[in-house]
Amino acid sequence: MLDPGSNRELPPIPAKRYFTIGEVSELCDVKPHVLRYWETEFESLSPVKRRGNRRYYQRHDVLMIRQIRGLLYEEGYTISGARLRLEGETGRADASISAQVIKQVRMELEEVLLLLKR
Repeated sequence: MLDPGSNRELPPIPAKRYFTIGEVSELCDVKPHVLRYWETEFESLSPVKRRGNRRYYQRHDVLMIRQIRGLLYEEGYTISGARLRLEGETGRADASISAQVIKQVRMELEEVLLLLKR
């Protein structure tokens, strides 16, 4: 589990359509068993399940997990408090996800700029 005192930046989300639970675990700095638990607690988090119940997360799922992680680990919400915040304030949740997407795109553009400067 994440140390609440940790200020480490999360890695950028690669340009892929689907992510395995292991990849999402690394991208969000959350262990796989925590991701499976959050699926039971947050209705909006529902990865695609394929053969043998393998989970495949999409980009919007990864952004949602990062938002949940931020509420729980950084802002100190409880599970029920985070659920209420996400469900009760869909407009603000959408704005937060949009802000995360903008931050992600900016990071990717900065990486491209560094590559072009070489």
